[in-house]
Amino acid sequence: METYRNLYPELCSYDNLVLAWKRARKGKTKKDYVIKFESDLENNLQQLKHELETLVYLPAPLTTFIVRDPKTRRISASHFRDRVVHHALCNIIAPIFEKDFIHDSFANQKGKGTHMAIKRIEKFMRVVRVATPVGGGGAKIAV
Repeated sequence: METYRNLYPELCSYDNLVLAWKRARKGKTKKDYVIKFESDLENNLQQLKHELETLVYLPAPLTTFIVRDPKTRRISASHFRDRVVHHALCNIIAPIFEKDFIHDSFANQKGKGTHMAIKRIEKFMRVVRVATPVGGGGAKIAV
């Protein structure tokens, strides 16, 4: 197993925070909270960098709201600056962990998701159906 050291300075680097901001804003560029953060982008990123480096960063309380589509769910959302920090952390740790994931791990991975997982399971189901002897015996799965 490989050992990783001194990752925290990489997490706090300005370049990593810029990349994290770009990823956090993707698909949200017209949202008020993104526009507000970007109105003083340089200072906001420098402030985050300073707070992380000096170990005083604290995430803001989550914003909680109810969504009904179609079932009722309670959503707790992080503030945008905290999402930047989440992305900054993922920029560092994702490459470390992803290489050890099994091929059939689909949740929260770039280029994978629900649709790819469904296709993969359908493939396994076809293999099981083909492998089942004619005339019975073995498990049968209805697709």
